[in-house]
Amino acid sequence: MNIVRFPSKRDYATLLARPAMDSSVLESKVQEVLDTVKAQGDEALLEYTKKFDGVDLRGLEVSGAEIAAAKALVSDELLAAMQQAAANIRRFHEVQLQEPQIIETMPGVRCWRKSVGIEKVGLYIPGGSAPLFSTILMLGIPASIAGCKEIILCSPPDKEGRLHPAMLVAASLVGITRIFKIGGAQAIAAMAYGTQTVPKVFKIFGPGNQYVTCAKQLIQRDGIAIDMPAGPSEVAVFADESADPAFIAADLLSQAEHGIDSQVVLVTTDSSMPEKVQESLAIQMQKLPRAGMAEKALANSYAIVVKDIDDAMELLNKYAAEHLIIASDRAGEIAALVVNAGSVFLGHYSPESVGDYASGTNHTLPTNGFATAYSGVSVDSFVKKITFQELTVTGLESIAETVIRMARAEGLDAHANAVTIRTKNNV
Repeated sequence: MNIVRFPSKRDYATLLARPAMDSSVLESKVQEVLDTVKAQGDEALLEYTKKFDGVDLRGLEVSGAEIAAAKALVSDELLAAMQQAAANIRRFHEVQLQEPQIIETMPGVRCWRKSVGIEKVGLYIPGGSAPLFSTILMLGIPASIAGCKEIILCSPPDKEGRLHPAMLVAASLVGITRIFKIGGAQAIAAMAYGTQTVPKVFKIFGPGNQYVTCAKQLIQRDGIAIDMPAGPSEVAVFADESADPAFIAADLLSQAEHGIDSQVVLVTTDSSMPEKVQESLAIQMQKLPRAGMAEKALANSYAIVVKDIDDAMELLNKYAAEHLIIASDRAGEIAALVVNAGSVFLGHYSPESVGDYASGTNHTLPTNGFATAYSGVSVDSFVKKITFQELTVTGLESIAETVIRMARAEGLDAHANAVTIRTKNNV
């Protein structure tokens, strides 16, 4: 990690910049994929799978036989862990679905709002070297709670043309309706536009690399909704003198091992903390299979020493981290200063890993600074909020003059007429 001590506030933007490709080059490449899939459908998907994933598939959809075979390959211990995680996630998300509450804004005027599940949603699940079956639980469970009728899943196949068995088991646990072996920007294109095999959906969810994130942003121009611009994973940690350097190092590595484009940031008021964490990073990396990947991510990351908590939280709120860990005996007090973050972990015994897997909160969160305006995925992400109103004759009479005056003031006489034609006195 790069150590910076007491930076000037004018340098914050440079310190907090995420690693990124040239956006114009990235957009051009991704747009070509989107256009090709839109025009050629399944044929393009099979060609891109051969080109990018190195496998020549005969079909794109996972069969029932493949799902059955996968169940035999997942250990009882892992299945039990998945079931426990699913139960916690379901418990946390179920309370988010609320019954309509009817409000009488004035006598005879009743208004309410109803949540209706989005009919068709698509889930993108990264695969490759780290098949994120936990993300299937995080997305599939709130989708099923919301009442989505069709939930499809896309994920890149391995070199044998298969998806990881745990991914297929997780999908069967949460009610995924169809599963496809498609990765990258081409998967986003398939769900956005539909092909001969893959149905078009109304909203697309799920994290991914910069190509996937760019594809999600581009399809918005064609009217397809997305959850958020969720890109490479990141974590920021605030640590004071009460923090354990080994704990901090472990938290940083838990995100750095996601990929070379991941970023981790340590902000501390303890001047000796960066060196202590560096020592622990070196020790812990020796035992990690993905140490090479983590090391490259750490090269783009910072340990920043600031003078006090106020400076630390100003810096962290500007960063707007996907995951924010507050490693302090005063975590509860400091938490009140958090304005921008995807998910916050308080104290010395709340590692980010528990949120990734099993505490119950959702781990699909805004990255790249989008936590300034976006929330993490919830049941709300999978529903539309439809408003209703019902007026009695008395209700319309009581509100008529207000509506007529406002409509005529805006020069919209037909609006006013829609009221006057219904009222007794033809105001």
